This record gives sequence, structure tokens and C-alpha cells, in this order.
Amino acid sequence: MTAHNTGLAAVAEKVKLLAAEHAAQADATRKLAPEVVEALREAGFARHFVAAERGGTQGTFAELTQAVFSVGQGCSAAAWCASLSAYSSRFAALLPELGHEEIWASGPDTFVVTGQPPMGRGTEVDGGHRLSGRWTYVSGVDFADWALLCGMVGEEGRFFAVPRKDFTVLETWDSVGMKATSSHSVVVDDVLVPAHLSFSRTDLVTGTSWSPVPSHNVPFQAVGGLTFAAPAVGAAMGALDACVSVLSGKKQAVTSAVDLVRASGQVESAKLLVEQNARVLDDREFTPAAMARNERNVAYAAEVLVDAVGGLVRAAGTSGLAEGGALQRFWRDVVSSSSHVALRYETASVRTYPASLYG
Repeated sequence: MTAHNTGLAAVAEKVKLLAAEHAAQADATRKLAPEVVEALREAGFARHFVAAERGGTQGTFAELTQAVFSVGQGCSAAAWCASLSAYSSRFAALLPELGHEEIWASGPDTFVVTGQPPMGRGTEVDGGHRLSGRWTYVSGVDFADWALLCGMVGEEGRFFAVPRKDFTVLETWDSVGMKATSSHSVVVDDVLVPAHLSFSRTDLVTGTSWSPVPSHNVPFQAVGGLTFAAPAVGAAMGALDACVSVLSGKKQAVTSAVDLVRASGQVESAKLLVEQNARVLDDREFTPAAMARNERNVAYAAEVLVDAVGGLVRAAGTSGLAEGGALQRFWRDVVSSSSHVALRYETASVRTYPASLYG
């Protein structure tokens, strides 16, 4: 499927350089620098899947994936937030038309964050629902304009869009890697959410929207862990670059050369699998086999990337573990991001992939 190029991938190179400059500081302070957040917004990550009529770029999954790889080579946490801001806007596109008008009232670059597990409760009232709950691991919430939060209304899961003024952030994120993703907890206490700021979780799962934009109508299974695998690939690419700069100009032992060669093959193969997933989405190949393969690909890629960065740390030796160096940071980031529930075999692919093989 041909689609116009939004220019995001080209701009992402500039974001990568800026994010790399601030990466060590972001790791230390556990916060992305304001200028990096601004650069992500200006580059167009948040507007990537937003409808053209709202000022968005209606971009492809492939172009977003390449852009996230790039940013990840500079700073894994920035890439994580870039990816999630794009995919959260894609979820917000499932809101009714009035919801689009409200969320993107001031333009397409609104930062939306998502609390996907149904950790809240909604009660039906006149004109909408009253929502309460506490959601953990809501990445990017430090600079969010809106949060899209899932709650149960009786037996039905629903998503609710809540503006920044109506939720509280608890700083609970203390992971050893991906420190600056600000994946904190969000608390909502009995807030009225109008009907036009809510949609059924079933719409998300089936990928059914009133919107004619193709990327708004994609089954959840097909997208799977792509959101999280792309930043992990970018971080591993960054780790490879960092390892090369530690080793270059040094006399190299055969064992460390072997580790370097193997790791580079692992990073490249993970990257190819993740690119294959993006192509499935852009080509709208929503067959059970292709969607199950997408789920397998991200779980396998995550596992291979953890192996790869372990090899890079081995190859670089003691100097690669300098606290001020980039390699150990990328290593922690890849291990941390690969632990995400969406990237684990047992989450989805053990059910779907064998079934697709047995037909």
C-alpha cells in the first residue's frame, strides 16, 4: 500500500541527536528534558495517526517504526515516549466525533497517554459516566495533556478520556532501566466523563472506528507489542553504536570480536522482524496467521535483544560499564523494556501462534 511520506523519519534524526545530548541527564533525573519533550511534539509523533481533517499526518506504521528506531539510538526513554504518544493518539481516534473535536481542539499535537488494563470503575449517569481508579505504569504522564484510562462498567470494559486537570499523578516509577519514561501511576477520583469522551474496549480489540482513516481501524492483536518493541530495537542499535565506540582503536580479542559480530546479527534480525510487523499493518494483512506471527515476532525480538546487549557488554569489557558511558544505560533500558507484558511469549503468542501453525 503506498501512502504519503510525512517526513517524520527525517526529522527523527534531529530528535535523536538532541535526545542523545540529554540522555545521561534524563537517566539521572528520571525525567526527559523539556526541550526533548518539545522536540518530540514538534517532530510530529503525537499527530502521526491523527486524521488529516484535525491537522494530523495520517502516517504509516512503517514510517513511525523507523522514526522510533532513530530516536532510540539517541535515548531509549525518548523513543518509548515518542512511540506511545503516537499509539495513544491512535486509540483516542476511536472516540466519537465530538471527542475528536475536544481532544484536538487546539491542534493535532496533544499528548495522550494510556492506562490500558481496566484498573478503574465507571458508573453510568446522565450524559456519561463517573470514573474512579488508580492506573499504574502510565508512560509519559509527566507531560500528558489527556489520559485514556480503561475501567469496568458492570461487565463491559470502557476507555475514558480524562483531561490533565482531572487526574493526579503519583511518582511510583522506579525501574532500573527506562528511567526517564515517567511511567507513573494515575489516580482519578469520581470524575464525570461525558459520553463523547468514552468508547467500548471491544472497539479497541476489534479495531472498529467510525473514522475512515485506515490506521484507526486495525485489530489490537495485529498491533500487539509493536509499540514497545520498536523503542527496544532502537535502544539496542544505540547499544551497538556505544560498544563500537568503546572498542574502536583498541586491540581486540577474538572473543570480543565474536560477541560483537553475533550481537550485531541479533539486533539486525530483531529489527527486520519488527519491520515485518509494521508492513503487515500497512498492508492490512489481518489474517489469523499474520497477526499471530506479529505476536511471536515481538516476543522473540525482545528475547534476542536482551541477549544481544548482554553480548555487547561482554564484548566491551570493563570500560563498557563506565557509569558515565552510554552502553550500560542502553543495556539497562533494553532489559527493562523487554520485560513489558506485551513482549512476553505467555501474554499472547503461546495461545495464538501454535494454533495458527496447526490451522
